[in-house]
Amino acid sequence: MINILLEGYDINAPYLYDDLKQYILPAASVAVVAFSFRDSEVKNSADWNLLYSKEKGIYYDGIVGSFTAYGISENHIAFVNYFEDTKESAGQKIEKADILYFTGGRPDRMMDRIKEFDLADVLRKHNGIVMGYSAGAVIQLSEYHISPDKDYKEFQYYNGLGYLDDFYLEVHYRNTKVQNKAIHRVLSERGKTVYATAFMSGAVIVDNGNVKLLGNVKTFKK
Repeated sequence: MINILLEGYDINAPYLYDDLKQYILPAASVAVVAFSFRDSEVKNSADWNLLYSKEKGIYYDGIVGSFTAYGISENHIAFVNYFEDTKESAGQKIEKADILYFTGGRPDRMMDRIKEFDLADVLRKHNGIVMGYSAGAVIQLSEYHISPDKDYKEFQYYNGLGYLDDFYLEVHYRNTKVQNKAIHRVLSERGKTVYATAFMSGAVIVDNGNVKLLGNVKTFKK
C-alpha cells in the first residue's frame, strides 16, 4: 500500500510532482471521500455542492485539476457525496477506485460519517494508493492527535482508519508554542516519532512501510 499525507490539495506542486508521478498514473481512477466538512458550514446538499460540485464547488477545480495534471481523466474522478450517495453507491465508488483521496476539514466528523455509511471496512480493504490533505492525512493513522485551534479547544487523541501505526503527524506546522507543546506531549505519552509538515510545503509518503519526507518536514523523536 502507498500512503500519501499532504498539506493541501495542490498535489502537482513543484516539491511533490516528480515523486508523486510514479504513483499517480494516467490510467488510475480516483474516489474523493468528501466527508470532512464542518457542520456549521454544510447542512444540506446545496451547501455540499458549494464546496465540491463541478458546477459550483470552490474546491472542485483544485482537486480535479491536480489529478488531471498527472494525466487522469476528469471522468475517472468520482466524489463520494454525503447527501446524495447511498451506502451502496458510496461503497461501489470506493471499491472501483485505484486511488482514495480524503479531503481536509474535520477528521473526527469524517470518521463519524464513514461509520454512518458503514465504509470503514471497505476503506481498510483498499490496497492501492491512499492520499489526503490535512484532515485527510491524519485520518490515515491508527491514532492521531489534534493541537488546540479554532475548531478544537483542547488537545485530544482520536482513532483513525488504521493504515499507519508507526508515527504521528502534526499538520500545518508553524513552530508555534501550542504545536510544540502538543508534539512533546505525544512524544512523552506515546513514544513514537512525530512528523511535522510545514504549512502548505511538506508531505510524507509511506511506500509499503518505507517513509519518505518531501518538502519541509521536521522530525521529532523521543
